[in-house]
Amino acid sequence: MPDQIWPAMDSAAKDEMQLALSPGPEWPEQERAEQLARGAALKWASGIFYRPEQLARLGQYRSREVQRTRSLEARLKSVVQSYLEGVQTGVWQLARAIEVVQGTREALSQARGLLQGMSQALQTLEPLRERVAQHKQLQALSHLLPRLRAVPAAVAHTQTLIDGQQFLEAYVSLRELEQLREDTWAPLGGLELPVFQGLDLLFEALGQAVEAAAGTAGKLAREDPALLVAAVRVAEVETGRKTTLGQVPRDWRQRCLRALQEGLERAHFGSPLLPAPGALPGWLEALRVALPVELVTAEALVAPCCPPQYNVVQLWAHTLHSGLRRSLQNLLAGPELEAADAFALLHWALHVYLGQEMMGSLELGPEADVSQLEPLLTLENIEQLEATFVANIQASMSQWLQNVLDGEVAEWGREQGPNTDPSGSYYSPMPAIVLQILEENIRVASLVSESLQQRVHSMALSELGIFLRSFSDALIRFSRDHLRGKSMAPHYVPYLLAALNHKSALSSSGSVLQLDGAASGALAPVEAALDELQRRIYRLVFEALQAELQPLFADLPSRQWLSSPELLESVCERTGRFCRDFWRVRNPTVQQLLLAEAERAVVLQYLSALMQGRLVCRGADERTQAAARLRHDAAQLQQLFLSLGLEENAHCAPVLLALRELLNLRDPALLGLEVAGLRQQFPDVSEDHVSALLGLRGDLSREQHLAALSSLQAALPPSPRASSRVLFSLVPAPAPAAASCLPSGSCARALLLAE
Repeated sequence: MPDQIWPAMDSAAKDEMQLALSPGPEWPEQERAEQLARGAALKWASGIFYRPEQLARLGQYRSREVQRTRSLEARLKSVVQSYLEGVQTGVWQLARAIEVVQGTREALSQARGLLQGMSQALQTLEPLRERVAQHKQLQALSHLLPRLRAVPAAVAHTQTLIDGQQFLEAYVSLRELEQLREDTWAPLGGLELPVFQGLDLLFEALGQAVEAAAGTAGKLAREDPALLVAAVRVAEVETGRKTTLGQVPRDWRQRCLRALQEGLERAHFGSPLLPAPGALPGWLEALRVALPVELVTAEALVAPCCPPQYNVVQLWAHTLHSGLRRSLQNLLAGPELEAADAFALLHWALHVYLGQEMMGSLELGPEADVSQLEPLLTLENIEQLEATFVANIQASMSQWLQNVLDGEVAEWGREQGPNTDPSGSYYSPMPAIVLQILEENIRVASLVSESLQQRVHSMALSELGIFLRSFSDALIRFSRDHLRGKSMAPHYVPYLLAALNHKSALSSSGSVLQLDGAASGALAPVEAALDELQRRIYRLVFEALQAELQPLFADLPSRQWLSSPELLESVCERTGRFCRDFWRVRNPTVQQLLLAEAERAVVLQYLSALMQGRLVCRGADERTQAAARLRHDAAQLQQLFLSLGLEENAHCAPVLLALRELLNLRDPALLGLEVAGLRQQFPDVSEDHVSALLGLRGDLSREQHLAALSSLQAALPPSPRASSRVLFSLVPAPAPAAASCLPSGSCARALLLAE
């Protein structure tokens, strides 16, 4: 490499560059490149000069390649020259950078030494700095010292203002003290003087005083509205003020609103003691008077003392409602209420509270927004109270009805007969009392809700059914004791007849127990119980009649009966005396039923006596006497019951005339026609009955007897009117001995065949 390429380099650098550019073992790639170039040149030459005639052009190829080689060398030299110039510039710049770095290193070393010296100097100046800070603080304190000296007195004066409820003046004084604390805080570097340590407590005391005033807002609005206004203004100003010194903002507005609510609840619902049993209606009545007064006071007096955003009327309404609702929930969570308390609470909550006297008052403005109030009682509360009321009323009603029944039963054994009304009918206040008890409870329940009315109605009907069954059982015991002689009732039958009037009164007045919209069959169980009671009374009455008449029929029929009417006269006399009080039954239809059943009872006793076989006629004369006696007895019985008022078409005594024909018939061959006629008139007559009646004649052979009985089967179908007459089936026919009965046919026919 010529020396002119890098004139600025020293000799050592030049030697290094030449060594780097010279081929040698340090550049194995160069040697390989030369080998590849030689190989490529040989390959090219062998391809060009492959044939001999191509050697003539060797000179041309040589001069062209020499020319190309020179051109390549020139280009290489240019490139190397440019590369070497760039390397020279870079080497020069590196040399300059080394010099700068060395200078910088020396400068940094000098600066480090200077800083170390300054640090030592600063340590010596630290006491002076502290002195300067203390001097500044003392200077600031010296300027504030007159004001700081007055802080204790200002704190005491502020406390006096707070105690005197001068809220605005106390708040201004506190703000001045707080401003003084802020003025001293910055100069003192965030240091708070001991003289200000009680300032936060003083602020809290003012906040508590404002809360206390808000808690008696209703009273203050009437007695000292200026004090309430001052308390609210202090709360509003303090809530909107931005605090300093990193203090937490004081939200006195919420404290004030909370105090308003707590004061209301404490005034009306603050007592931890729930109303005693029986005192709940009085407590609710006091609330009915007090709560509207509170709302009127809130709208007329408290609202003008407060900002509009307080929504005083709505706040009052919702607070009173919430407090009342919570008190009622606590009340219902305690011991079970009595019936009167449960009713009073239901009626008050569902009607009075939401009515025009209280929350539904037209005088309350839209600010109250009572439509948004949640129900005072939940559905579970209403269900609980209704169940409590119904259960308690049911127990009381059951006891009342039992007392009424006991009083009625006690009347049955007295020496006097039943009381009568102006019309002469037997009368007792028992039905009216029973219906009044039921109706009154249903009516009272209707004052609360339809659901409670329906529940009480169902319960009342159930209790009425129980009462009717108890009344019926009491009549059975009364009858059993009387008939067995355990306790003779002087007026046994009249009291049974009075019981029929009770039944009629309950039936006719039962419509008052029918609710509008109730199921059509709601009264069906009660009506069924009343019908069963009437049937039982009928049975008891006629059992008593049978007991009186049975001894009189012991001698019927007999020879004495044939010759004398005294037996039936005694029967008619006893029957007339027994039935003389039937007219005291109020219902005419029942009177007719009683008379008809009484006549039926007498006729049945008469027929039963005839069936006993105590008399067999000895001849035609006795048969004629017996027939005449039957006709006379039928007329006498018919006359008796006509005189008692029984309608003629209801009489059963004409059956004796039909039997008379069986005895009066002289030709036994015609008995079949009479027997068939008897079956047509009385379809329930049996072969045993006919056989017993035919036995009274005493003149029939076995064949005649069987012929007459066989006519029963050939009888024409009975008329519809006759089919409804039940008589003989109620008369026990004399049954022959079991040994005389054949497996088929009637026992009477079997006996005749056996003979």
